[in-house]
Amino acid sequence: MPTARAARRAVTRLGAVVLTGALLAACGGSSDADSADGGNGKITVTVDLFGSFGYKEAGLYAEYEKLHPNVTIKQTDTEDEADYWKSLQTRLAGGGGLADVQGIEVGRIATVTQQQSDKFEDLKKYGAESLKGQFAEAKWAAATGRSGEVLGLGTDVGPEAMCYRTDLLKKAGLPTDREELAQRWSSWDGYLELGKKYKAKAPGKSAWLDSVGSLYSIMIGQQKERYYSASGELIWDENPALLEAWDRSVEAAESGLSAELDQWSPQWNQAFAAGSFATIPCPAWMLGYIKGQAGDAGQGKWDIAKLPGGAGNWGGSYLAVPRAAEHKKEAYELIKWLTAPEQQEKLFRKVGNFPSSTGAIDKVADTTDPYFSDAPIGRIFGDAAKAAPVQVLGLHDQSIAQQITNALSEVERKGTDPDKAWENASKGVANTLG
Repeated sequence: MPTARAARRAVTRLGAVVLTGALLAACGGSSDADSADGGNGKITVTVDLFGSFGYKEAGLYAEYEKLHPNVTIKQTDTEDEADYWKSLQTRLAGGGGLADVQGIEVGRIATVTQQQSDKFEDLKKYGAESLKGQFAEAKWAAATGRSGEVLGLGTDVGPEAMCYRTDLLKKAGLPTDREELAQRWSSWDGYLELGKKYKAKAPGKSAWLDSVGSLYSIMIGQQKERYYSASGELIWDENPALLEAWDRSVEAAESGLSAELDQWSPQWNQAFAAGSFATIPCPAWMLGYIKGQAGDAGQGKWDIAKLPGGAGNWGGSYLAVPRAAEHKKEAYELIKWLTAPEQQEKLFRKVGNFPSSTGAIDKVADTTDPYFSDAPIGRIFGDAAKAAPVQVLGLHDQSIAQQITNALSEVERKGTDPDKAWENASKGVANTLG
């Protein structure tokens, strides 16, 4: 997951461990008062997520419950990560209404490590330090607090590619071969130029891409420094890479290449099945979302090609245990299992969430996806993951990104002058940061 917004994401992750009798005992059957529901030895571990992490869809909850007959998993989720985060902040402040497991989007993890380490369990007390070697170094480091606390376990990462509708491109007289397209749009200039050719012969009322917000998000995901410098300085309004992403997104809007859809809105969801756009920048976690929205009728109409402008990362998440959780130990055992290499491999093969586990990445290299015209998704996303920069994560990344995409939506939907929209974004960031 989701993730742009957070990417959302759409967001996703997992792994399987050989469970010994000792582990089974640790995961269930506890006689502690705070680990049993109703005093019958059975417990319900609650999980609160955003977007689509894919655990239920991939059958992982059912598998875990079978391995642990005394555990029932109850998941709640919010589609929009911004809404989820706002609600989570309210509950963290009040100390009530928190699930045993809470999802944290990568754009928020710096807030957790720098400002909220007292709100989440240090997973080292449950043995998490032994898992460090399973994860990419950057993924592990991002969830490590200033005093060395381990505040979450990584689910997926969001290597980027471009998803496209072969049927729509064919009707517009454009190539559909993924290798040829990768060459034609090797740069973002090439991508926009091809989009203008598509617009000239677009079938029906279809657009080149879903929204300029998704274009901006995927482009900024290609950069090491985005909103903050490596030294922690706020640089968003003078970062050349960010300004370039803004300008290209404005160009797409003013050229009429966008379907003008708000990501994660009901209209955006419906557009996948309706064929309202020909291309969509897609991190790996987006694949499961596309399948869910486009349905069986979309199988074979979609394909995936290398992203214009080089590799990047958009999204990826963590699973954390609040200090106010009712079943802390059982929650840790669940997230340890869900993020283990075996489960992360299963999750990618079934729903497309790319592993953050180093042990799982090589195992999925040969994966293809029949829904996406047998695209070699293991190779495409694996190459992108290896080439993507290690991003600088800042305290307010997600909030700044939201203000910028809101401003781009003004240009796209209302025809607001780009300079005025940038001014609005600057005011929004200033208000957000206080």
